[in-house]
Amino acid sequence: MNQAPLAHIVDDDEAIRDALEWLFQTRGVACRSWSSAEAFLDALQPDWRGCIVLDIRMDGMSGLACFDVLRERECTLPVIFLTGHGDVPMAVSALKNGAFDFVEKPFNDNDLVDLVDKALEADARKQAQIATRDTVAQRLARLTTRESEVMELILAGKYNKVIADKLNISMRTVEVHRARVFEKMGVRSAVELAQALATSGLRESREDE
Repeated sequence: MNQAPLAHIVDDDEAIRDALEWLFQTRGVACRSWSSAEAFLDALQPDWRGCIVLDIRMDGMSGLACFDVLRERECTLPVIFLTGHGDVPMAVSALKNGAFDFVEKPFNDNDLVDLVDKALEADARKQAQIATRDTVAQRLARLTTRESEVMELILAGKYNKVIADKLNISMRTVEVHRARVFEKMGVRSAVELAQALATSGLRESREDE
């Protein structure tokens, strides 16, 4: 079971950690703080959900080095960097490498909380898409080879007669396969079928094959 989403504060400055914890808690954002990148990475689990508020400069492992490790581990948690004025170029470079955003110190409380909320929402959307993709993939795997062929022709907008002629089967057989495709995919129409595949992100990959 996935963990409840948290804003993970990673900063070696105790005063900043305390201030951010207080800020987030007063705004209803569940959070947890870490005194170093090493401590956070040692504890990090694949099922953690939420986002990371990461100081770019810390004693020991820096925020940028921590971000590199997160990418190596294929961690999808959105990362918001806390930066000093001189660190902005590094933060911009991190954005190009997949960071969610950065906030320059001293930061505006409302702006930071708004950004964290957006990061949490982005992670929730990503996880929802992953769950949908997994469900659709499982349903696709249940289709027979013939049902998959019929489904592709349905998605191409072909009528039953055209499908029957193309696959050299009867109209009745096409109707049976169509009904089974809809049942196994959990949809009621060709439009719902196309929407399910598009939402999961699997339709594009199938077309590229």
